[in-house]
Amino acid sequence: MSAGEDVLGALADGRRPPWSRFRAELDSVGFRPSKTLGQNFLVDPNAARSIAEDAGLAAGARVLEIGAGCGFLSMHLAALGFELLAVEIDARLLAVARRLLASQGNVRWLHTDALAGKHALGPSLVAELPSDGPWHVVSNLPYSISAPLLVLLARLPNPPRSLTVLLQEEVARRLVARPSEPEWGGLTARLALLYRARSGRGVGAQLFWPRPRVGSRVVHLAFEPLEGVGAVGEDELRSYDALVDALFQHRRKQLAAALAEPMGGRPNALALLREAGLDPLARGEGLPPAELLRLSRLGPWRARVGTRARG
Repeated sequence: MSAGEDVLGALADGRRPPWSRFRAELDSVGFRPSKTLGQNFLVDPNAARSIAEDAGLAAGARVLEIGAGCGFLSMHLAALGFELLAVEIDARLLAVARRLLASQGNVRWLHTDALAGKHALGPSLVAELPSDGPWHVVSNLPYSISAPLLVLLARLPNPPRSLTVLLQEEVARRLVARPSEPEWGGLTARLALLYRARSGRGVGAQLFWPRPRVGSRVVHLAFEPLEGVGAVGEDELRSYDALVDALFQHRRKQLAAALAEPMGGRPNALALLREAGLDPLARGEGLPPAELLRLSRLGPWRARVGTRARG
C-alpha cells in the first residue's frame, strides 16, 4: 500500500495517520522545512481540532486557511462543515494535503503565495476571496508573513469578519496590547481600528515540527469597528495608515517631531496638532485608535498625504 493510499484509508475511518508516516513521505520527496517560509507544522491532532472548534463558526461558513501544509488543520475545518479555501505555497505539501482530504467535497485548494511582496496580497488569492458577504480566517499562519498578511487582509474592501490565527507569542502579545504598553505599535494600531483582539490558547513548542524556539498562541480577532467614528472609507484607511507609519517609525518621538517631516516642517505639524487639540510633546504610542483616526481625518494631514502619494 502506498503512503497516499494509507492516508486515505485512515481518514475514511475518521482518523489521521500518525505523524511518522507523513514525515517518511516528506523525507522521500526531499522536503525540508524552510525558515524563510516560516514552515512549522502543528502535528498534534488535538491541538489542531481545538483551534478549529475555537473559531466558533457555524457549518457552511466560508473559511480561508493560509499555510495549509499537510492538511492537519484543514481536515478539522472540513469536518466542521465549513466551505474551505486552503492555500499552500509548496506543491509537495499540497499534494499530501489533497490526498488526505480527497473525500471532502467542501475544500478548494489554491497553490500560490499568499503575498506579492510585503505590501500586497497575491493576485491569485485575491481573485478567490469573497467580494461580499461574511467570511473568516482560521490558520496556523507561517511566522514569516503573519504581520503583513493580517494587515492586508484587514484592508480588503470586504475584510474577514473574524480571524482565528495561531502566531508566535511575540506577535500575539502585540495584537492584544493597549496604547502606551511596550507591545503596542503600528501593527496593533492598524488592526485595532476595525478589530477587537483577544488572546486564546497557548500551544507548546513540542507540538510542532520542527520545534520552534518561541512560544505560540491563538489570537481571535473580531470585526468590530470603533463606536462613534462612523464608516471608515478606503481613502480614510490610507490616511490613517500613513499617520501610523509616521508616528511609529520612531515611536519614542514626540508628536511634533514625528509629524514635522510628513507635514513639511515643524510649524505645519504644530498647526495640525493645535487643530486636533493634542499636546505636541505627547507621543503617538499613547494615542488610542479613535484619536489617531480623528487626527488622520483632518484636512491638513489628508492634503499632505495626497501630496506625498502624487509625488
